[in-house]
Amino acid sequence: MSNQVSAIRDSFSGRFAVVAAVAGSAVGLGNIWRFPYLVGQNGGGAFLLIYLLCVAVIGIPVMTSEFIIGRSAQLNPYGAFKRLAPGKPWCLIGIMGVAAAFMILAFYTTVAGWTLEYFYQSLTGNLMGKTDTELTGMFDDFLSSSFRPVLWFVIFMCFTAYIIISGVKKGIEKYTKIMMPFLFLLLIVLCIRSLTLPGGKAGLHFLFHPDFSKITPKIILEALGQSFFSLSIGMGTLITYGSYIKKDENLLASAGYITLADALVAVLAGIAIFPAVFALGGSPASGTGLTYIVLPGIFDKMPMGSVFSVVFFLLLSIAALTSTISVLEVIVAYLVEELKMSRKKATVAASLSVSVLGVITVLSFGVFGNISILDRNLFSFLEFLTSNIMLPVGGLFIVMFIGWFYSRDLTNDELTSGGLLKGRLIPAFIFIVKFVAPVAIAFVFLYSLGIIR
Repeated sequence: MSNQVSAIRDSFSGRFAVVAAVAGSAVGLGNIWRFPYLVGQNGGGAFLLIYLLCVAVIGIPVMTSEFIIGRSAQLNPYGAFKRLAPGKPWCLIGIMGVAAAFMILAFYTTVAGWTLEYFYQSLTGNLMGKTDTELTGMFDDFLSSSFRPVLWFVIFMCFTAYIIISGVKKGIEKYTKIMMPFLFLLLIVLCIRSLTLPGGKAGLHFLFHPDFSKITPKIILEALGQSFFSLSIGMGTLITYGSYIKKDENLLASAGYITLADALVAVLAGIAIFPAVFALGGSPASGTGLTYIVLPGIFDKMPMGSVFSVVFFLLLSIAALTSTISVLEVIVAYLVEELKMSRKKATVAASLSVSVLGVITVLSFGVFGNISILDRNLFSFLEFLTSNIMLPVGGLFIVMFIGWFYSRDLTNDELTSGGLLKGRLIPAFIFIVKFVAPVAIAFVFLYSLGIIR
């Protein structure tokens, strides 16, 4: 079965396509929504420094490990482990990755729908001229309503499905090669505007001046956890995308470029947000409300703020879309290769089934708000289960597989593209995936469960 799949398998056309697609997967709400408020809550520059170290030292090797698995097998996460370790239980990690992708898409598309709502409200000017209290009430009313959040969820899911149904080259590659440069352009425009505000230098000082006295084990673990969340590690996306990478591509170099792009977007998001926050009297530690409550109020105080509000929420929507297509592709690849479905039928089946769970998730802030699992509504439970348990466990077993189980010769072959490339960094890579990464991921996992503090 796997040989047949490999023979007809689509692939990315070259390195730019790989970087655009995978960076698109990594760059999302985690960079532009989650990263700034974590920086704000964890001491600014100190958190940023540790985050960048985690991305470079841990993120690149773990991402490369997933690429190795995907390209070696030329299959979806479940099929990849089944092929590379036949008769062994490693395939359960692949199943967990597909399941995680299914659940992540349900709650992630919920938040993506919020970005469309705020893009629409920006276009109509409804965010302007409101107090912080009014903006808070507006956000709460939107979340608790039964129609608009569901509508935006469905629209966003349709956008995602349309791209996926077109295939790897004509869908994922084509649209990410357009969206990623556009995303960077919009982000740079916002950075320039933020930096020109009087008093904005205080925001840059907050972001780039590390106060080492604020570094605690909690901040280190938060930064490591954010690097995993941001890079889409452990959910099968990178294995799936890795299976579309041609054999002559340098996996370590591609992973380096992707993590650089991901980190750059996170830093640019900080540059776009914090100078404006400090210049116009906002609080950098506003938490999750920074994007949907604090920033609209800040845009209202800016000259041409309505324009930049539109630009920001368009940027956020594009970032979300580049991520949702990668997550849906994990599920679709599994259905196509394991259940022999056509890409069209697989996309429709995956989108509809995710939408059932997604609509319930959307309504967990409203009509289903009284339903709780472990004292969490469905949205919070899915986020906790995937981000705090499934992704760390998936990442842990992936690096253990490459570091301790998979053939060293086959690993070397993938990293050198069959001997075409030099393997100077291979010893460092092997050391990290065998010893450093497993320990780091284990700490993230134990911290997320509250076992260590």
